[in-house]
Parts: sequence; structure tokens; C-alpha cells
Amino acid sequence: MLLAVGIWLLAFLMPLHSAEISPTSPPMTDFTFKKAERLKSLKIIGGLFKGGQSFGIYPLRLFWSAHPLGPGDAPVQFTVSVAKKNFKSAVARNRIKRKVREAYRLNKHRLYLRLEGNPQQYACMVLYVAKEDLPMPQIEKAMQTMLHLFYKKNIAMATKGELKIEN
Repeated sequence: MLLAVGIWLLAFLMPLHSAEISPTSPPMTDFTFKKAERLKSLKIIGGLFKGGQSFGIYPLRLFWSAHPLGPGDAPVQFTVSVAKKNFKSAVARNRIKRKVREAYRLNKHRLYLRLEGNPQQYACMVLYVAKEDLPMPQIEKAMQTMLHLFYKKNIAMATKGELKIEN
């Protein structure tokens, strides 16, 4: 009982987060991974392997393709795959997929800032190609490098007209 009263009192006396934000604060970055951002279409995923482009930054390999952006669509749809050949246990595969999704979620805002005003939607699939479970900092560093190269090599060239994007 005493503990419950103490917790309630502590929560009552703590300032609200909204009171700490000043009107001149920069807008907060959205670090969520919404349903519209998840790539689930088997047709699009199959197309990534048939006609999409790819490159790799160890331990990740990115497959991607561009499509016209519809109203209300996310600029990037993303999914992850881990080979059953390399990780027999579903628990191990799911753990790695969680790490890769988390690395994407924490770094996608950098890509989204550069994609503002772009009329294309990108379907991206990341394959985890390492044969062992690597630590999160190494996966996150690879994801940062991969997103930077994805923008630099492909999207920047497409906006300059040097790269043909199929609709």
C-alpha cells in the first residue's frame, strides 16, 4: 500500500513532457515503424529478385525497386529476411530480424528527410547474409552505411535524371 502511494505521489509530482517542450524546439523525429511502411506484397517482393537492383554492406544485402507513389503511401516500404540455411532455429532468425528492423527504424529518418518531394515509392528488402549473430552496433553501422549509399548511388542519380526508373 505504501509503495502504491509512493509511486502515485512520484508520478503526480513529475512534470509532464509536453510542458518541457518549448515552442522553439525542433520537431521530433518519428522513430516508429508503421503498418504502411511494411512490405508485405508477395508480388512486389518477387519483383525485387527478378528486376530489382541490389548491393551489399556486410552483414546486410539490400534489394530495392522504385514504383509510383500513391496518395497516403509511405515513401519506403521495408522488410527483412534471414536465411533458414544459416540459422536453423526460428528463435535465432527472429532475433536477428528484430535487430535489423530496429537498426532501420532508428536510421530511416535520415533517408526520409532526403526523400521529401520525391514522386517515387521504394520497396526495399534486406537480407541478413552473415553466418553468425552479430552485435547490434555492427548491424546498425552497416544499416547507416547502406541507407547512405542507397540514397547516394540511386536516388540522387534518379533526381538528376541519370538513372532510369521503371514504373
